[in-house]
Amino acid sequence: MSSHKIRVQAENFDAAAEGAALTRGRRDVGALVSFIGLCRDEAGTLEALELEHYPGMAEEEIARMVGEAERRWPLLGVTVIHRHGRILPGEQIVLVLCASAHRAAAFAAAEYLMDFLKSRAPFWKKEHRADGGQGDWVAAKDADEAALARWGER
Repeated sequence: MSSHKIRVQAENFDAAAEGAALTRGRRDVGALVSFIGLCRDEAGTLEALELEHYPGMAEEEIARMVGEAERRWPLLGVTVIHRHGRILPGEQIVLVLCASAHRAAAFAAAEYLMDFLKSRAPFWKKEHRADGGQGDWVAAKDADEAALARWGER
């Protein structure tokens, strides 16, 4: 049976500690796949990224997709942590951990969850430009939508 933890928070996270917590005392876990998304500086043009969300709604939607991943793959545990607020280049934004008895399920589930988070999770991202100019709200990219579509999600 899978257990999962979902958090949306302003604070940074410790990926190693989260992975240890997910697998502590588990002898059935043979694979732990982790993905850490970082804020990039967009070739020096980005000062910061500001992420907004609706509290409760974001967690509920992420939980729905984690449930779908648990139905598709034999997972033993999932952790998803997504930050909000002002995030500087080089800082962590998102953590996805998927535990399974075997690596294929863990890799597939982590990729599935990241495809969802990139295109459908209810977060709004605004760029703050390094030159002080007006930043733009970031829209989902066509490549992100195509990545999600391959899983049969629309």
